[in-house]
Amino acid sequence: MNDKKFSKQHEWISIEGEVATIGITKHAAEMLGDIVFVELPEKGKNVEKEGQAGVVESTKAASDIYTPITGEIVETNQSIVDDPAEINKNPEGTAWLFKIKIKNKSELDELMNRADYEKFVKENPS
Repeated sequence: MNDKKFSKQHEWISIEGEVATIGITKHAAEMLGDIVFVELPEKGKNVEKEGQAGVVESTKAASDIYTPITGEIVETNQSIVDDPAEINKNPEGTAWLFKIKIKNKSELDELMNRADYEKFVKENPS
């Protein structure tokens, strides 16, 4: 299962085995504008579904990053801490934020597929 799933907080998640890669969506990056700072969670930290896991700051605003599932942080993307603008260039690719060891796979069932997410964005543009 390598299809992305999406949260209502505009995070995407991609699953590979027991590990999920998480980032912010293209829509979120566009809404934020030029990203200038990223704070990511520490490796080894346990995070709860919909709990705050970091911060993204842009020239317009600061926005909390939430985790769409419960688990343990196993890796963070240091390259986007060093170059936050990469998120604006490739938010759903190389500019992923962190990886989580999945604690409860059933939480994935509550997330949206791409078509449902795009419909959600159209109905909730802000």
